[in-house]
Amino acid sequence: MPLPSSLSLPPARITLLTLLSASAALYFLHKSLNRRRLRLRAAAVATGCGCHNHAPPKRGKLFFLSQTNTSKALAQRLHALLTLSDIPFDLVDPKDYEPEDLCKETLVLVVASTWENGGPPQDGAFLVNWLAESAEDFRVGSLVLKECRFAVFGVGSGSYGETFNAVARDVSAKLRKLGGRELVELGEGDVDLGDLDGVFDRWSQKIIGVLNGSVVENGQGYENYVAGSESEGEYSEEDDEDVEESDVVDLEDIAGKGPSRRSAVEAKANGKVNGHAANGEKEMVTPVIRANLEKQGYKVIGSHSGVKICRWTKSQLRGRGGCYKHSFYGIESHRCMEATPSLACANKCVFCWRHHTNPVGKSWQWKMDDPLVIVDTAIDLHKKMIKQMKGVPGVKAELLAEGLSPRHCALSLVGEPIMYPEINTLVDELHRRHISTFLVTNAQFPEKIMALKPITQLYVSVDAATKDSLKAIDRPLFSDFWERFLDSLKALKEKQQRTVYRLTLVKGWNTEDIDAYSSLFDVGNPDFIEIKGVTYCGSSATSKLTMENVPWHKDVKEFSEAIARKSNGAYEVACEHVHSCCVLLAKVDKFKVNGQWHTWIDYEKFHNLVLAGEPFTSNDYMAPTPSWAVYGAEEGGFDPKQSRYRKERHHKSAR
Repeated sequence: MPLPSSLSLPPARITLLTLLSASAALYFLHKSLNRRRLRLRAAAVATGCGCHNHAPPKRGKLFFLSQTNTSKALAQRLHALLTLSDIPFDLVDPKDYEPEDLCKETLVLVVASTWENGGPPQDGAFLVNWLAESAEDFRVGSLVLKECRFAVFGVGSGSYGETFNAVARDVSAKLRKLGGRELVELGEGDVDLGDLDGVFDRWSQKIIGVLNGSVVENGQGYENYVAGSESEGEYSEEDDEDVEESDVVDLEDIAGKGPSRRSAVEAKANGKVNGHAANGEKEMVTPVIRANLEKQGYKVIGSHSGVKICRWTKSQLRGRGGCYKHSFYGIESHRCMEATPSLACANKCVFCWRHHTNPVGKSWQWKMDDPLVIVDTAIDLHKKMIKQMKGVPGVKAELLAEGLSPRHCALSLVGEPIMYPEINTLVDELHRRHISTFLVTNAQFPEKIMALKPITQLYVSVDAATKDSLKAIDRPLFSDFWERFLDSLKALKEKQQRTVYRLTLVKGWNTEDIDAYSSLFDVGNPDFIEIKGVTYCGSSATSKLTMENVPWHKDVKEFSEAIARKSNGAYEVACEHVHSCCVLLAKVDKFKVNGQWHTWIDYEKFHNLVLAGEPFTSNDYMAPTPSWAVYGAEEGGFDPKQSRYRKERHHKSAR
């Protein structure tokens, strides 16, 4: 029995006879369904089942991926029939949907068109790309959608040959690969054959038949769906406040569904971290992840930490120049240890220079190593890597000896260090050893920022200035990522020590949002703004960046000067490091004293202030910036005490 096309097609295309026949068919179908439900209810009551007390099934999701409204119209027809059949579904435009929420769905229907070059419609691209990336990401695993049953219908044109219904086929394959189970087989409609409506109607009847129990396909019926539903009913934001452990969706025992911030605070008061015992059983780093990280030169510490020697550390051991932190803040690059107590991150940034080989997760739910052990092991491993530089051409003996006593720690190696529950104890231990701390957070854990003890310098990554661009660039796991981002900036504003916005410019992605960026200045009121061009680390399956996305230093300078002008004198361009394609903006009223910049740090004074235990501010440990590091200086941020080394190039000249 075909579906009533009058629900979507223009009246001009329907004869009166067709309209009456379709209406009559729909009427008798609806009556039949009602009679069947009454029989089932009567039988249940007779057997004492008490089905009248059963909670309704969780609402399914019906997605349409449409460019010219063809798929949308078909989805609307199916949604109307589902509604008449009392089968609860939401009609969803994918542009308004967070793909990560698929992990919570139990029933998904997709009507998908294939657009130019076999790709998805624009509004469905983010969802399709998320499925593709997740299916190929070894960290996600093949069971993340194990509770989800799905069906897909494709709308395409057979004249396009190999790309005919490519999107629907791909979506169906990816859903299966992620653990989803098919309710009915993939349906495929061809707009060139003139029978799209009939094909879709027959596929839709299968869907209704499976969901109401009159048809069994792939072993699934509607009763099975009801039995597998959550008793809580339809998901709402309030439900997020009472997440239980059984609701956690593990991504290969790495990533999970994070609890709300309110329940996180309550759990902490009860001696738990994010709903788990502070020292769980799972290990963050699986054997596969460990092998990938070690292949890249990381030294993995325990079950969730890591350390790696920086190329700038090697450079300054040879007296060939330090990193931008040396120019901007006066650190000694050869005495800097790059480490992290948490290899996991809550973002999957497009410019991730680790090619997403680290774990991802929303909350801490793993075995937790002792912070003192982490610090001890990190220093030991760092020293071993420094010792391996002995005998390397150009390494200076006096610098090598100094390098064996690290005085700075960049807690920005990889992942999200602030996720580590004992981050304050770890920072205290570093300070006790007179090691300064430079911690970078990705602005998704505002409560952690608020709870953080004073550190030498706290960074927040501000990779985009609008909600849409942040979602596209950082690809955060949290559905409320924008609110978390803004709350993180507000938490930064409360800090009394040195704070930094770190902007990574990606040409073609975020270099045009000057007005939007400037509007964020007042939110976090940072002491400094670092603006750096993205570093190209090669292509990968998870990132499509090319050298075209890498800005030149002149581009970074132009952007920085424009941002400074937008601040109405609050910030000025203070320093630059040409080699790193990096520029520093600083607050004029705090760090420009009698016409001279004071962006450097008096590290000894900082440690004395920490030891005293009294409140102090960023002004209490600032130091003058040398002339060679100031913006516009002839040296371009290169320390004249170092020897500039230029590699010989043997490329053939272009003819």
